[in-house]
Amino acid sequence: MKAEKKLSITLFIPVMNEIHGLREIMPRINREWVDEILIIDGGSTDGSKDFLRSLGYAVVGQKKKGVKAAFWEAFEIATGDVIVPFSPDGNSIPEDIPKLIDKINEGYDIVIASRYLETAKSRDDDLMSAIANRFLTCLINLCFGAKLTDAMGMFKAFKKQHLYLLEIDKHKNEHSEVMLPARGSRFGLRIIEIPSEEPPRIGPQGSHAHPGLLGKYKSGVLILMTILRDAMFYWNRQQNA
Repeated sequence: MKAEKKLSITLFIPVMNEIHGLREIMPRINREWVDEILIIDGGSTDGSKDFLRSLGYAVVGQKKKGVKAAFWEAFEIATGDVIVPFSPDGNSIPEDIPKLIDKINEGYDIVIASRYLETAKSRDDDLMSAIANRFLTCLINLCFGAKLTDAMGMFKAFKKQHLYLLEIDKHKNEHSEVMLPARGSRFGLRIIEIPSEEPPRIGPQGSHAHPGLLGKYKSGVLILMTILRDAMFYWNRQQNA
């Protein structure tokens, strides 16, 4: 029997003024866990780039503004068969990276680090974030036949090919991290979750990915619109089949 090809892994780290988190998190990442560490910097001015280069990392400058642009710039140049997006702000536990990869090597297509599975919990959620995360995950379960506890998190491992097989690349201005488990469930991909704590963010809150209440609400509304749009599209296609 022919042995299956070992999947190569890209760890993708988006950076934008994350010096506080980088100092604590990067020394905990073992470079032997993955085949490639791809760092995209969105124009940091706090010493993040210099710190990363002092550790021997190559840093790629982001071409277009915005976190979604950073993701797709990384997706398109990543050399790995599997991509693991990882935030260096302290919200994700680096020691869980090998756990995600182990599940991929067992044959899963998408492996999610769930903040709500079993005894895991988020220590970064406020009340509105917790409610929104649970509600939107339940909506994905209902609309796409999923059985997830946390469809909203960035921290996961997935096979790069599914960005294209699921046609997520046609919606680069939307939340690919949410579309992956939703569309993946709809098309029967093998998806599994592992419990993974979400510690508090390291560093000043003013530089958070969703600044202020408006940022959180806007993000939640856009995700809701994406879920409903996809749900109606697949429902209509099924009715017309």
